[in-house]
Amino acid sequence: MAVRKLSVSLPEEVAEAVVAAAERAGLTVSAWMTRAAAHSARIEAGLAAVAEWEAEHGAITAGELSQAAAVLADADARMFGGADDARLTG
Repeated sequence: MAVRKLSVSLPEEVAEAVVAAAERAGLTVSAWMTRAAAHSARIEAGLAAVAEWEAEHGAITAGELSQAAAVLADADARMFGGADDARLTG
């Protein structure tokens, strides 16, 4: 994989939080920031896909959201052995 070096500027308190989070995760700052940036990019792509779908098909209904939540909960249970939702919100 090609790597591109970038220089970023962060407020001191954010930089300290990043360094601490990377240390807790056992990662370099570069690896932690790569993971965080990739996560954010996936969220943005997902939101864009939902907006595109809704533009074509209309707003997602509460029932559809409930059905999606059930599918995701089932997948989560299969992947993580049924861990409760507390780890997702806390």
